[in-house]
Amino acid sequence: MIFSGPPRFDPSRASFHPMPVIEESAMVGGLATGIPLSTLQRDRITAEATALVEGARSGRHHLADLDAFLAEYGLATREGVVLMCLAEALLRIPDTVTMDRLIRDKIGSAHWEDHLGHSPSAFVNASSWALMLGGRLLHQDEAHGLIERLGEAVARRALIAAMGILGRQFVMGTTIVEALNCSRSWEARGYRHSYDMLGEAARTGAAARAYLEAYSNAISMVGEASAGRGPVHGPGISIKLSALHPRYEMSQRHRILDELTPRLITLCRLAKSVNIGLTVDAEEADRLDLSLDVIAATLADPGLAGWDGFGLAVQAYQKRAKPLIGWLIRLARRNKRRLLVRLVKGAYWDSEIKLAQERGLEDFPVFTRKSATDISYLACAAELLAAGNAVFPQFATHNAHTMAAVRELAGDRTDWEFQRLHGMGETLYQQVVAHSPCRTYAPVGSHRELLPYLVRRLLENGANTSFVNRMADASLPVEQLVSDPLSAAAKPSHIPLPHALFAPRKNSTGLDLSNPRVLTELDTLLDTAERRPMAEPAHADLAAAMTRAVEAFPAWDAAGGDRRAGLLERAADLFEDFRPDLMRLAIREAGKTIPDALAEVREAVDFLRFYAAEARAHFSSPTLLPGPVGERNELSLHGRGIFACISPWNFPLAIFTGQVAAALAAGNAVMAKPAEQTPRMAAEAVRLLHLAGIPPDVLHLMPGGSHTGEALVAHPAIAGVAFTGSTGTARAIHRRLAARNGSIVPLIAETGGINAMIVDSSAQPEQVLSDVIDSAFRSAGQRCSALRVLFIQRQAWAKLEPMLSGAVDELTVGDPGLLTTDIGPVIDAEALAMLTAHARRLDDCGRLVARARCPSTGLFFAPRAYEVADMMMLDREVFGPILHVIAWEPSRLDQVIHAVNATGFGLTLGIHSRIDATIHHISERVRVGNVYVNRSMIGAVVGSQPFGGLGLSGTGPKAGGPHTLPRYAVEVCRSINTAASGGDPELLAGLDN
Repeated sequence: MIFSGPPRFDPSRASFHPMPVIEESAMVGGLATGIPLSTLQRDRITAEATALVEGARSGRHHLADLDAFLAEYGLATREGVVLMCLAEALLRIPDTVTMDRLIRDKIGSAHWEDHLGHSPSAFVNASSWALMLGGRLLHQDEAHGLIERLGEAVARRALIAAMGILGRQFVMGTTIVEALNCSRSWEARGYRHSYDMLGEAARTGAAARAYLEAYSNAISMVGEASAGRGPVHGPGISIKLSALHPRYEMSQRHRILDELTPRLITLCRLAKSVNIGLTVDAEEADRLDLSLDVIAATLADPGLAGWDGFGLAVQAYQKRAKPLIGWLIRLARRNKRRLLVRLVKGAYWDSEIKLAQERGLEDFPVFTRKSATDISYLACAAELLAAGNAVFPQFATHNAHTMAAVRELAGDRTDWEFQRLHGMGETLYQQVVAHSPCRTYAPVGSHRELLPYLVRRLLENGANTSFVNRMADASLPVEQLVSDPLSAAAKPSHIPLPHALFAPRKNSTGLDLSNPRVLTELDTLLDTAERRPMAEPAHADLAAAMTRAVEAFPAWDAAGGDRRAGLLERAADLFEDFRPDLMRLAIREAGKTIPDALAEVREAVDFLRFYAAEARAHFSSPTLLPGPVGERNELSLHGRGIFACISPWNFPLAIFTGQVAAALAAGNAVMAKPAEQTPRMAAEAVRLLHLAGIPPDVLHLMPGGSHTGEALVAHPAIAGVAFTGSTGTARAIHRRLAARNGSIVPLIAETGGINAMIVDSSAQPEQVLSDVIDSAFRSAGQRCSALRVLFIQRQAWAKLEPMLSGAVDELTVGDPGLLTTDIGPVIDAEALAMLTAHARRLDDCGRLVARARCPSTGLFFAPRAYEVADMMMLDREVFGPILHVIAWEPSRLDQVIHAVNATGFGLTLGIHSRIDATIHHISERVRVGNVYVNRSMIGAVVGSQPFGGLGLSGTGPKAGGPHTLPRYAVEVCRSINTAASGGDPELLAGLDN
């Protein structure tokens, strides 16, 4: 059982759990037929939308909203991207040195003069002048030190003020009191308001409690301002569930239902007491089911009876939107109340696409074409308007055609409203607010809190496909802007589906671990696999196995790359067919958590398919080389002979399979020695490879301890060794191979490292926190690529330290077979003893800043972080979940780089910064094999992020890269004198030409 108790998923939503994997075009056709609009009505909609656009364009010069700014500095321009980076980073940088670096990096790289005088807005033109002059001032000759210093100080103050002004265009007020005061003038013009207390997801319990208090205070104040107007006619509040709990994710569902639901009920009861509306905002797609669980439980609370102020947002770009609305209508009727339903198009589109591709899902949870989202929106709008008193529809849009279509669908109904984002679409809405109810979504918060939100809005509304951006483009004909999505020709999406991400190679298949249907099926499959006995691998006779391998090698090499590729691809399919069994072994034998076990199988499958493609491309036929007439020169690749593949326990399937697949693909016979701790996983992998058609005499499993590895390396028939493990063992193998008589045998070694992450104060703390937790502690820190040393600028560390402590405290250490577990056991008692001893040393010479709770029995070691003075005590890799934190001053970046290089290791390095010059400076100077910028340091993807290190971290080539297979092969060049038979046939055949 992957659940700690009965999951009790709501069966009433079972019908739309499969929806994310349905093909987009098939869905759109069904949605379109459900929109009750005649040809005459559609013509009226187009005419009204045209009038709205023309009115908005003619009234632009009277207004001071951000539409003009985004029109000039859209995301298609270098300058727009620069401004987005400044908006995201500048106001939260705590020190002036890093501020000046960011400003110099961004302002000077853009061509502001190209934007002078383009906009009808005086505000935009003044901004362009200021940015141009600031950029030039910052790049005066270095000899003019006073001018330069004055330029930096002036530019810094000016840009901080400018970013504040930019933020205020989107934000109603920095406090709820300020926002309520600001809203009065808008209310006089007919607007209602929903206040959103800005903030991102809570990562600590303290942050969640602070958000709960902020929401509570805001509800009281908004209630007082509402003065009894009620949820529809008065102001309301919007909240994010992710702000109310630090672990708002499906894996923690029981905690969420037990801990978050009471918090939401408390807020709802407070909103009821002051008679205002409370709307739960929509977030990422993988949180939808969880949010509906919380919402359903909240609405069932008897203390909320008689209150029609509960609302939630529905994202029309999600494939589940229309059936979700049907479910909400039934929920409202069952609870005998009216729900406020805010229909939006969605704000996380790009991240949903990326995440689905990374996870290898069957399809995307969102529509990939704008026209499909527009059709989904209209279908959802029609269903909301047909629901009677079950819902009060709220249509959030800045699209003129959508607005006109909603008014047509509504007919004579008046119990609904439009919604717009504060700072956006004012020119459009000034034409409708007098006769259609309009509510402004009004963000509230400090400039530092608004940054992630502001960037998301800039991305959403500054994109080339955004209606706001396109409406401001006077060169774009109105008829294109108001085109009817129902008339749009169906075009195939240019975005590759997850399985085709690496086409023509098929991507490995993943699982959506937020989908109740998928989780229920996985639970059953793993439970069935658990009941099957795990066979112990039989002892192998090295001499006999080697004899058979030597005899089998020539035929296997002669089989050619294409045939070998077909067998490896068949093996990849079998690995996916037997995924539950392989995951069960990863969990029980290697202590992998469920997500890590899934990732392990996917990586093994990717290795098989990648090396199959490489074999087909480079080992199927010789490469023709240039030469004179009458001569043919060709170069071909062949296997070396017998390869010894010695793999570790930390990736008992992925690394084992990667080594074996590479050697087999290149035409070698293989003696595969798995780690002593994980032989059963290797045995299952070999069984599937044999089942796929790899001849048993070509691939031999050699289980055992160090003596087995030593015997393999010493055997005279071994023609190559692939090894992943410790540096000491790699050195011993190298010495043994060098001492042998006969041919020189290659060693392909990957040996871990003391991996660092360098963070400056321009980095986003929330992103750094997420990537540090992931890189340092996932898989119990037992990854070659895991983060060991966090070098963080001292000013940034002051902000991150309490966040790290709180986030580590939320980690769950325990049984890896449970979905709730974040971190499982370490591999054995020896590893536990080593980590315990190292922690004792750190207790004496470092400062403990974070430690997770941990079971007192078993092979569990609590993840922890220590602040230390330097790297002196780290003379070797500490393989486990211990993070060493070193704070550095802004002037000492080069010393940090030197300290990283001085270890002699060179596997992975993380960089977190928003300053391109800093990223380039570090990347050019560190000696490491894999550099990860503003992302996690673990989880290298086969074929996309080839993995391997330098120096003490390995010999190369990188695993899963384009240069891997030649290292497992020998090259043969054949030169043929074709003229010896009487002439060059090709030349003679072309004489007449």
